[in-house]
Amino acid sequence: MEQIYFDNAATTQLREEVIDAMMHVVKNNYGNASSSHSFGRSSKALIEKSRKHIAKHLNVSASEIVFTSGGTEADNLVLRSAVRDLKVQRVITSKIEHHAVLHTIEQLKLEHDIEVDFVCLDANGNVDYDHLETLLNKEKKSLVTLMHVNNEIGNILNIKRVADLCKEKGALFHSDAVQSVGHYALDLNEIQVDFLAASAHKFHGPKGVGFAFIRKNSGLKPLIIGGEQERGLRAGTESIHNIVALEQAFHFSNLNIETETAYIKELKTYFINEVTKHIAGIKFNGNSADLEKSTYTLVNVCIPVEANKSAMLLFQLDLKGIACSKGSACQSGSNAGSHVLAEILNEDDLEKPSIRFSFSIYNTKEEVDYVVDVLKELVGA
Repeated sequence: MEQIYFDNAATTQLREEVIDAMMHVVKNNYGNASSSHSFGRSSKALIEKSRKHIAKHLNVSASEIVFTSGGTEADNLVLRSAVRDLKVQRVITSKIEHHAVLHTIEQLKLEHDIEVDFVCLDANGNVDYDHLETLLNKEKKSLVTLMHVNNEIGNILNIKRVADLCKEKGALFHSDAVQSVGHYALDLNEIQVDFLAASAHKFHGPKGVGFAFIRKNSGLKPLIIGGEQERGLRAGTESIHNIVALEQAFHFSNLNIETETAYIKELKTYFINEVTKHIAGIKFNGNSADLEKSTYTLVNVCIPVEANKSAMLLFQLDLKGIACSKGSACQSGSNAGSHVLAEILNEDDLEKPSIRFSFSIYNTKEEVDYVVDVLKELVGA
């Protein structure tokens, strides 16, 4: 049986170069980076070298990169400290953010009684920038948090436009960029975002490591207390092999960004064309079929089958060896539907199965052909 992995928005396969770098550190650089002896200094040097390389790619200062366990921790660090320590009174967000943001905001509202405003979205889930500007005219200390690339439908935020608007209105701006870092070249000197979250396993690095970009002199304070690691912003003994692997994954993603983007974009285009040709009535959710307005890495399709077939479709695809997702992987195993699709689909389409297929450099057109054939069989096209 074929085994096809089309769930790269959930997590990605590690590059061989990343595995090699990671294992070299595991074997040879086991000193605690906080120790003053040569073993510790060697580990510390690797961390700081990785930090500098990541900062160089983003065109920021090395001191503005804080290593975390991933995107969720980075989001929590920024949002919780902004309310607790920077005295943010109001958070502006959208209803289709990742739950790492939405659930954190819900908790902050309970704990600190902050005001929460949701920016309007159009029928495809795009942010209404005029409404955002209207919201920013209120005289309260505000933080805007909007993701750069939506993890379910792939919509791309005009991150520079939002950053400029927040700067003009005196608001702070945080972006969950977990689905874009490593896939898009970001110049954070040009894009004046205050805070940003990233996670290595979305761009062929390991799970359990990511970083927060925190612009200098932000005033943020640590979420995790205990030691002075990460310049006092994130306590805990550093996972040196993961940090080096993160840097290597980021390095190779940026090194090959043009050729790999072109390859994956061609694969996505081929998928769109083939599935449209062979399955009548298929719909694409959000902007996911628009190569200019959505990320090149994923599509989200609404499959035209009856409700009684809907519940088993993902299971049947899995039996055929196809790994994909009904939405965010964080929701897998949950009976709750996608909160993203609930905002943009009508009731009829919500009754049908919507599936996210996400691609990487390790996928092929032959795999697309197999998936389309299986979908045809299951749908009865």
